[in-house]
Order: sequence, then C-alpha cells, then structure tokens
Amino acid sequence: MVSLSTLPLHAAGRPTTMAPNAMVVTPHYLASQAALQILENGGNAAEAAIAAAAVVNVVYPHMNTIGGDNFWLLYDAKNQRLKALNASGRSGEKATIELYKALGLGKIPTRGYLAANTVPGVVSGWWEVYNYSQKNMNASMSWANLLEKSISYAENGFSVTPNQEYYTKVNIDKTNNEIRDLGRFDGFRKTFLKPDGNIYYAGELFKQKDLANTLRIIARNGADGFYKGEIAAKIVADLTANGGILTLEDFACHRADWVEAISTDYRGYTAYNLPPNTQGIASLSILNILNNFDLASMTEGSADYYHLIIEATKQAFTDRDKWVTDPDFVSIPVASLLAKERGTELAARIDLQKAVIEKNPLDPKGDTIWIGVVDKAGNAISLIQSIYHDYGSGIVAKDTGVLLQNRGSFFSLDPNHINRLEPRKRTFHTLNPAMLFKNNQPYLIYGTMGGEGQPQTQAALVTRIVDFNFSVQAAIEAPRWLHGRTWGAVSNDLKIESRVPQNVIDELSNRGHPVKVVDSYSDIMGHAGAILINSSTNIKYGGADPRSDGTAVGY
Repeated sequence: MVSLSTLPLHAAGRPTTMAPNAMVVTPHYLASQAALQILENGGNAAEAAIAAAAVVNVVYPHMNTIGGDNFWLLYDAKNQRLKALNASGRSGEKATIELYKALGLGKIPTRGYLAANTVPGVVSGWWEVYNYSQKNMNASMSWANLLEKSISYAENGFSVTPNQEYYTKVNIDKTNNEIRDLGRFDGFRKTFLKPDGNIYYAGELFKQKDLANTLRIIARNGADGFYKGEIAAKIVADLTANGGILTLEDFACHRADWVEAISTDYRGYTAYNLPPNTQGIASLSILNILNNFDLASMTEGSADYYHLIIEATKQAFTDRDKWVTDPDFVSIPVASLLAKERGTELAARIDLQKAVIEKNPLDPKGDTIWIGVVDKAGNAISLIQSIYHDYGSGIVAKDTGVLLQNRGSFFSLDPNHINRLEPRKRTFHTLNPAMLFKNNQPYLIYGTMGGEGQPQTQAALVTRIVDFNFSVQAAIEAPRWLHGRTWGAVSNDLKIESRVPQNVIDELSNRGHPVKVVDSYSDIMGHAGAILINSSTNIKYGGADPRSDGTAVGY
C-alpha cells in the first residue's frame, strides 16, 4: 500500500496509462491510434513512430509537416545501443548574408518565401530510421504500409481540433501583415481556409488532396520521391517564381546524419540528448547544474523549487547562446560544457534568493510535436518534429500540399554572430528529444514542444519523477513555467500557470522574477509526453499532456 505522504502534491486529472507490452504517446489521438495499430500488428517502435509522425504531419499541420525537420533518439534493444539522428535541413546554396542585404533586409523575414530557406528534413529522417529498422530491428512492415493512415486522413479528411482552429484564426490576423496574416499567401489560403475565406472550425472535416498525392509518391519511391523527383521540382518551381532561393541541387544533396548522442549524469541516472545544432546541451546542462543542489529537500512547487530551476536555466542558456550552431562550421566544446566541473561552476553563480535579470535573451519559438514509443522487445523512440513557428513560413508549395518551415529565419545576418547565415548550413535548433537511462537501459522516454520551454519542461519532468516520485501523468500535468520570450512577444518575463499558489507567485516576484500569470493549463507551456519503463515488471507507464490533443495508449 502506498503511503499518502508519498503521493504527488498535484494529483493528475487523468490516470497514467499502463501496459505490459508497448506504449505510444503523441500529441494527437489519431497519431497514437495509428502507431498502436502498427505495434499490435507486429511492427516495432521505429515503424510505429514513422506511422505516427506521418499521421501527425497531416492532422496537426499548424505544428509540423513534411516541410519541416525532425530529430531522433532510437534505442536498439537487440544490439543494446542508442542511436541519434539529425534530420534537420541545411540552408540553400544561394543563402548568403549578402543576398539578403542586397534586398535591403536587416534580418531574415519571419514568414514568406525568403523565410523558407532551408531544405525540409522530415522525410529523410523517416527514411533513415526505416532503413536502420529493416537491417537491425526485425522490421516487418513495408514502407508503404507505414504511410497508409496518413494518406487516408489527407485524402478523406479528419476532424479539425480546437487547437488547429485557434492557430488558424490567429494566423489570418490582418492587423499584423508581416507576422500573422498568412492568408496573403495563395497556397496557405487555398489549403487551410475555405473557398469563402473562412477558417475550418473544430469538428469540421478537413481534407488535403495535394498532400495525399505527395504522400503517395513518397510511399512508392521513398525519400528519393521527395528530394529527387517531381515533388522537389514543384517546390523549387514555386519558390523560384516567388523570389525564393532553394534549388533542385539543394534538395538532391540533402542527407540526414547519424550522430553521437550527448549525455550527463543526474543522480545516478544518465540523461541523453542530441548534440548541436540542437539546444540539447542546455537541457543536459540544467540537470548538470542541479546535481549540485539537494533538490529533494525542497518542496516541489515551492518558490525555492521554481527559482532554482529557472536560475539554472539562465546559466545553461548562457553557454547555449554562445556556442550552439552547426558543428560543421564551428568547433563546439561539448564535453567541456557538460563536464561535472562546468556544472559546479555554473551552480556557484546562482543566488538562491535573487533572480538574475537578463538583457539580451534569444527569442526562439517552437511549434513542434513530440512522439514517444516503446515496443514489446524494448526498442524505444524519442522523436521531435517541427516547422518552427505555427504554420511555419506560411508557404504551401503549389500543387504539393507541403507547408514549408521557417526554421532558417533564425539565422543571423550579423557576420560576427555564432549562428550567422552561410550556404549549406544548419541553423540553431530548439528541438531536442530526450531519454533517461537507469542501469544502462531506457528508463524514461520524454520530450515536449515549446522552443525555449523545452529544456525547462524536460527539467520539470525529470526532477518531479526522479526527485519527488511523481507519477508520469502527474509530472506532466503539474503547473509549469516558461522563462524567456515566446515568438512575437516583446517582454522577457517568467510566465507561470495560474494553478501555482499566490504566495509562491508573490515570493518569486520578491526575488526579482518578472512574473506573468497565464491560464491554468496554458498552451504556451508546450505539449509534453513521457513513457516510464519499470525494469522489474516491464510495465510501461505513459502520460500525455492535457494541454494538447494527445493520448497515451498501449496494449
């Protein structure tokens, strides 16, 4: 019997999902169902993740599409090895600071054809993982089979969620032409609005015929069908006709890369993440800093708890902002940044009673999805997929249904900036899927959308589960915070959900935090998910975020 004293302070509004064989967590119930069907039919975690990612690119288009990027952590149980895949796209061969300056631009536009200056990496990620799975993980599904559900939802339609309704509505705001009025782009208007110019409302059927045709080509021809055939030709033709800069050569040369995962110790566990060009070092650095404090002696949800993690985040972001870019262009001292000594050094800078006020924070936004899968054999996937801002660049390439990301708009036009624009370069990425190992085996598969919030939410999940024994679902549902700006915001504040007690909010303000109270379950906190594996019973515990349209399902 569990003692009442060990129960989480914040009880979950829904139960943690439990299953003996396999578990799936996605931010959309249709994607979770698609992955579960693959698993029940004998497919492995990699195959299920591809099926889920393909579906969610159709049914959650404001958050991710095949015009975006993805990153993977893959645990291969048969060979007992962790693989990391960087499937982010590079800038085009014509993408130079001089080109944008010649157009009279002081920064890369947030939206439009010049914002879509990096090659989409999503399909290359699916394809690399599928081929690895075929060779190493006893895969049993055909490539075409994994895309069947996504094609069906694109062709026959699905019910619009309130989340899609909301983000469509805010993105046809004519009062801010540069940022929000995506209806000015012909492809966006024809794809995401009705013929009369109105949005699709929650519960209405939404179809994407052009995207269905594109997915059929990919189902027949694999990644080459996207990067070296008619799809690439149509995308480039539309970009070229409207002042865009990507070329056929940019698409043909694209590749996803297997990289070495990076890690840090956290109280006897090993936390893994992706190396630069992602901000994975920040997520790990926070944990490395927290190792220097007796977090469990604090009360979870107290001012001390929030203050410490927020201040650790600021220190981790200092290293991140100085170093993160494409490692093919800059030598990044990852080992030194994650060394135990560096964590101790950064921890010493934290004043437990006073907040550090930052003057020049970054402003990365992240409209993204996270998918977690664990199968019967113990294979595990942590996958994150994104188009950067909601609806990305706003550009839907003519006759393809492919909504292109605007990730490359985060490049700097300052020639001295660490993340300066250069041809064939990967930009700073907020995306970073995570895993926590116990005794050299996957213990917690976790991640979230949310730009700068990703490292902070990852820290919330790990500390609540490891230090405070929260259930997976309770850890996800508990009140969250976001230090930093969200895209389009001018203020650099501390957003905190209204469920946090007023006395805690007051104390954080007294310590110097510029607190802004937001909704009780705010969408700006991101959509987190997690799967915990009990090594003794092999039961999988899955949790999905009530801030999303997702579910955790298993069998």
